[in-house]
Amino acid sequence: MATSRLNASCRFPASRRLDCESYVSLRAKTVTIRYVRTIAAPRRHLVRRANEDRTLVVNVVAAAGEKPERRYPREPNGFVEEMRFVVMKIHPRDQVKEGKSDSNDLVSTWNFTIEGYLKFLVDSKLVFETLERIINESAIQAYAGLKNTGLERAENLSRDLEWFKEQGYEIPESMVPGKAYSQYLKNIAEKDPPAFICHFYNINFAHSAGGRMIGTKVAEKILDKKELEFYKWDGQLSELLQNVSEELNKVAELWTREEKNHCLEETEKSFKFYWEIFRYLLS
Repeated sequence: MATSRLNASCRFPASRRLDCESYVSLRAKTVTIRYVRTIAAPRRHLVRRANEDRTLVVNVVAAAGEKPERRYPREPNGFVEEMRFVVMKIHPRDQVKEGKSDSNDLVSTWNFTIEGYLKFLVDSKLVFETLERIINESAIQAYAGLKNTGLERAENLSRDLEWFKEQGYEIPESMVPGKAYSQYLKNIAEKDPPAFICHFYNINFAHSAGGRMIGTKVAEKILDKKELEFYKWDGQLSELLQNVSEELNKVAELWTREEKNHCLEETEKSFKFYWEIFRYLLS
């Protein structure tokens, strides 16, 4: 820890104001404080002590040639908050306050059909199956704490599709969007964990938020308000999400800043993949 010894005569004033004339007449002294070198603390800082009789003025500057570390939005709150911030910026501003894009494509105006919804459920099941299989079978340490989180959806989706089958509906095969996303997840899982973690976060957290809202609208319009298993979790969803957030923050603590940025940059790609599956809801 950095320490310095200041003269005992240094006192803080009763008033916080330092009038201009007194300031001009100051004779400043300088002492050097040495820190153990870390990313957050450069080796040398200058502390300027002034006006010994009235106040202490501190001016902390990085030593010559050392650039201050860049701070990223929401970085002090953990990496999950960084991911959430990037996700919110992609959303239309009429949906979230942090949104940057324009859109009038409100879910309330979508014309849902059973056929389109079944395609959406089938492809979603394939994506969740792939995601969960990778997590359960991979030896990568970053995925170890993401097993059996309670957010898993593949089994619930299987029960939903079985229910539709019992109602007399024909269950379609997986379509191109679902297969493409599934294959992409397989391609990056072993060789690019930061990118894979981005998809893991967005798939699970998007379904728990906007996905649930869409599910409610679908149930109201075409399912006589039946709540599917896809939108049910064992336990409190908020607690499950919090537990996963804490685990993701632990994983990211071992990453370099470059790896974190790479993960954030993958967000737009995850949106594009899953949007192709969401498009079935419009048909």
